[in-house]
Amino acid sequence: MSVQKVREYLKQYGREGDIVEHQASTATVEEAAAAFGVSPAQIAKTLAFRGKDGHPVLILFAGDAKADNHKFKMFFGCKASMLKPDEVLQYTGHPIGGVCPFALPEEQKISVYLDISLKRFATVYPACGSSHSGIAVAPEDLFHLSPAQAWIDVGKGWKES
Repeated sequence: MSVQKVREYLKQYGREGDIVEHQASTATVEEAAAAFGVSPAQIAKTLAFRGKDGHPVLILFAGDAKADNHKFKMFFGCKASMLKPDEVLQYTGHPIGGVCPFALPEEQKISVYLDISLKRFATVYPACGSSHSGIAVAPEDLFHLSPAQAWIDVGKGWKES
């Protein structure tokens, strides 16, 4: 099970006990927000793209942000092309609705980035490997808990609050 892999991964940081598993689905931003009792914007959604070299790129955005195609192309040097659902599972080991930046297969050479849209919150809620899980974490802690390479600005549609 993907959640167990994430739990094992987070053990190295002493955060394995912080994963929350809900009865209700957390697969969408709206469902996760309802389950955690927070605004949809605080959900850290993970979107999977194909990078210039063909390797997957994961970007975590605030729940109210979308990928900006122009900014994406300027940063990555290629068009923003999302992975297909079966590719997401193949590359990340996590099903759609549970994709997260934790416990990723090393052989896949996945690049992980965090969009600055997350920085406006004290706490954000990424999934933890299933469509019924998540963890409350400060954005800076999320950066250190994940293999994130950098904070980037490739989102649109959100507003600084």
